[in-house]
Amino acid sequence: MKSILPALILVFLSPLAFSQKMVSLFNGKNLDGWKVPENNTWYTASKGILNIQSSPDRKGSILWTAREYRNFIMQADFKMGAGTVDSGIFLRGENDQIQIGISGSLKRDMTGSPYIPGLRYPVEAKGVKEILDEKGWNTMKVKVVDQTYTVWLNGREVMTYTSEKIPAAGPVGLQLHPGNDMHIQYRKIRLGEISGQ
Repeated sequence: MKSILPALILVFLSPLAFSQKMVSLFNGKNLDGWKVPENNTWYTASKGILNIQSSPDRKGSILWTAREYRNFIMQADFKMGAGTVDSGIFLRGENDQIQIGISGSLKRDMTGSPYIPGLRYPVEAKGVKEILDEKGWNTMKVKVVDQTYTVWLNGREVMTYTSEKIPAAGPVGLQLHPGNDMHIQYRKIRLGEISGQ
């Protein structure tokens, strides 16, 4: 019993223990809870799927949550479709992004890696080539606590990074990179705020 007690204490004191219940950010039917851009031609919702499709002029866009968040765990399934997929999840604003798909600057897949303006890709996610299903559904989980964020891809931790310039709070965004002809789908987008930090 004495040997079990310290382990239980560590579990309850871990950041995940402070997480509230995961709630859905996407209802699968429409874009309620998101700031939809004017003249939206990029984002549609149907049958539990959020479709992101480039427009003929290939202009970029970001779909932001209506709410702002501080410390949180976000999880979403994504499936890369046709074209050159260059998407990602923005954390608390446009400074810090977790890449999904092909990097426009590096011309190769950088899924799970952080992109930061001025630093580009300060670290690269590990083992993604062996984990990523390029034709099927994948699950990405991102934990953000203060300035540090950690990424899991299909249940495996692939990256941890501490960002000096990440805002203390802000919305979460899904990116459609400009200049590409692309399609990506998201589903089961959920978020749990972390308290007690």
